[in-house]
Amino acid sequence: MISRLLVANRGEIARRVFATCRALGVQTVAVHSDADADAPFVAEADQAVRLPGDTPAETYLRVELILDAARRCGADAVHPGYGFLAENAEFAAAVTDAGLTWVGPPAKVIAVMGDKLAAKGLLAEAGVPMLPSWTDTAVVSDFPVLVKASAGGGGRGMRIVRDADALAGAVASARREAAAAFGDGTVFIERYVERGRHVEVQIFGDTHGRVVALGDRECSIQRRHQKIVEEAPAVVPERVRTALHEAAVAAGRAVDYVGAGTVEFLLAPGGEFFFLEMNTRLQVEHPVTELCTGLDLVGLQLLVAEGEPLPATLPVGSGHAVEVRLCAEDAAAGWRPATGTLHRFAVPQVAAEFGGLAGPGLRLDSGVVAGSVVGVHYDSMLAKLIAWGRTRAEATRLLSAALARAELHGVTTNRDLLVRVLRSSAFAAVEIDTGFLDRHAEVFAPLLPADRVPLSALAAALASAAGRRASATVLAGLPSGWRNVPAVPQVTRFSGPDGEVEVRYRLDRVGGLAEWSANPTATGTDPTADGATDLTGTDSAAGRPAVALVEATPGRVVLDVDGVRCAYRVHRVGSAVFVDGPDGAASLVELPRLPLPTAQVAAGSLLAPLPGAVTRVHVEVGQRVAAGDPLLTLEAMKLEHPVLAPTDGVVVELPVPAGGQVRTGAVLAVIDN
Repeated sequence: MISRLLVANRGEIARRVFATCRALGVQTVAVHSDADADAPFVAEADQAVRLPGDTPAETYLRVELILDAARRCGADAVHPGYGFLAENAEFAAAVTDAGLTWVGPPAKVIAVMGDKLAAKGLLAEAGVPMLPSWTDTAVVSDFPVLVKASAGGGGRGMRIVRDADALAGAVASARREAAAAFGDGTVFIERYVERGRHVEVQIFGDTHGRVVALGDRECSIQRRHQKIVEEAPAVVPERVRTALHEAAVAAGRAVDYVGAGTVEFLLAPGGEFFFLEMNTRLQVEHPVTELCTGLDLVGLQLLVAEGEPLPATLPVGSGHAVEVRLCAEDAAAGWRPATGTLHRFAVPQVAAEFGGLAGPGLRLDSGVVAGSVVGVHYDSMLAKLIAWGRTRAEATRLLSAALARAELHGVTTNRDLLVRVLRSSAFAAVEIDTGFLDRHAEVFAPLLPADRVPLSALAAALASAAGRRASATVLAGLPSGWRNVPAVPQVTRFSGPDGEVEVRYRLDRVGGLAEWSANPTATGTDPTADGATDLTGTDSAAGRPAVALVEATPGRVVLDVDGVRCAYRVHRVGSAVFVDGPDGAASLVELPRLPLPTAQVAAGSLLAPLPGAVTRVHVEVGQRVAAGDPLLTLEAMKLEHPVLAPTDGVVVELPVPAGGQVRTGAVLAVIDN
C-alpha cells in the first residue's frame, strides 16, 4: 500500500490530491519552485522540498530533481497531477525504474496516446471514428482546419485556419507555443467542424483488465481552445451517450488502459462524433463527475495504483453538476492575463472543498487563498467553483448566484464573463458549441452597468469618511466634513473602470445625505452640467432616482435608491477600494487631492500590460503601420499575446528587442500618428 505520496505538481491539483490523502491516512510531499514557496499547497503538505532552477516555470519539469525529492523524503509513490510532466512517458518510466509507484497509466500507454498522430491511427483500427488529418501543409485544401500540437493539450498550440494564406503562419506560431509548453513542437492539421461540441467520457482501467466508463461531460464553452465551463452529464440523446461510452471503452481496451483517463470527442450538429484525443491523466474538470457519481476519482487512482481491482459495482450518475474555471485574466481585453496580490478571496455558501459534497450545494477547489500573489510563471487558473443540483437549471442558478456574490479583490478575473455565460438564454437552451464566445459578444460586458458605477463610488467615499470618523480624536460625534455653512461639499476622486469619477457630497448634522453628485468625466467639469450624474437629496428629479443614506460604516454602506435599499460591502487596501454591491463589483483607486508630479511617457507609447518576454518583433523603426497591425508578440503565463497597433502611424521607437524581458508598464513601442 502507498504510505507517502509525492505530488509532482502545484496549486489546486496538489491541494486536491492532498485532501484525498488526508482522508485515507496517506502522508504527503510537496515540491515547489521559489515562486511557490509560500503557496497554500506547500503549507498543507506533510513535507515539502524546494526545486532549484533558473526560472520558476522550468522547475516542475526537472525529472531528476523530483526523483531526488522523493528519495530524500522517503516517498514510495508519485502522483503527477495534470500539466507539467503528467503525460510525460519518460517521467512515468523514470518513476517506475526508481522503484516508486506511479499513479497513472503505464509509460507505454502515455507514449502512444501522447503522440496524437499515432493514437489516431491505433484507435481508428479499434473502430473509433476519426476526422481526416494531415501533416503536410501542401496537401491541405479543405478549409477551415485546426492546427493542433501532437504532444500535450490544454488548447496550447491550437490555431483555427480558414484560408490557405494563413496556414503557414498558424503552423509556425502553433509550433512555437507547443515547443514552449511541452518541449515538442510537432503539430498536425485536422478538419475543423463548425459549431461542433466538445464532449468527453471519463474512463477508468485497472490492472486486472477491466475498463469502464464513469460518465460523460460537456466542455464546449472555451476560450483559446481551453475549457472554462464544464458540466456533467452532457446534454445528448441517450443513443449518442451510449455510443460515446462504447467508443471510449474501446479506446481504453485497445491500449490496455490503467488508471484515470479521458477520451475526448467532437460532436457534430447532426449527432455524429469524432475522436479528438485521449488524456492519460486526471482532468481539470473531474469534480463534475465526482459530484454526479459520488466517487472520489483520486481515491480510485490510488486504489488502482496499488493493484486493487475497481469496485464490482459502480454508481450510476444522478443530478447535474456545473463547473467554472476562475482565471486571473481580463476577458474583455483579449484574455490578457492579470497579476497581483489577491487581497480577498471569499465565495459565499461553499459547502465543501476538494470533495465531500453530500447533496445540492457548492464545492470549491482552489489553488489560492486571500493574500496569495498571482505571478506570470504559471497558468492563469485560480480556482474551480462547482455546483451540484437535482437539475441543470438548479445547479446553474446556484453557481451563478454564488459567483456573482464572491469577493475577489486585487486581481482582475473572468468572473463577470462566467456569470453572464451561465445566465444567458443560449446556455439555458443548450445552444452551445466551441464557438459560443465568438458569437455572444454580450457576455463580455461587465456585470456592473456603467450608470451604476457612481453609486459604488459614492459608497466608497462614504465608507472612507466613516473610517476617518471612527478614528477621529476630536469632534468625533459630527459627520465627516460637516460645516455650519453648507456651501462646499466633500470631494473624492476615484480612478474607475472607465476613467475618473468625481464624487461630491454633503452630509447634514445628523449624518444624512443632504446632497450628492457624481461626474464621470471628473476633471474640470461642473458636476451639475450635462453628462454628470446628479442624484440629489430625497426627491427624484429629471427622471433620476433619489438617493438617501441609511447606514455608513468603514466596511458597509446602505443606500436607499429610489425607495429600494441597496447594501454595498466596501474593502479598502491602501488607496484601492473594492466595492461589492447588488449590481456587481467595482474596483476603484482613490486619487490624491494634491497629486505629486510623475514621469510622463511619450505620446503614442504602448505599455506592457504585464511582465513577460518579447518573443518576436514584427516591425521596424520607421515603418508605417495601420490600426490592428501586429507590432510584437509578448509571452506570459505560457501563452503568446499579440501587441497590436492602436492607430495608424509610424513606428518611431522599439526599445525592447526579441528575447528581452519587460516589467508591467514598460514601453514596448512608440507610434507617431
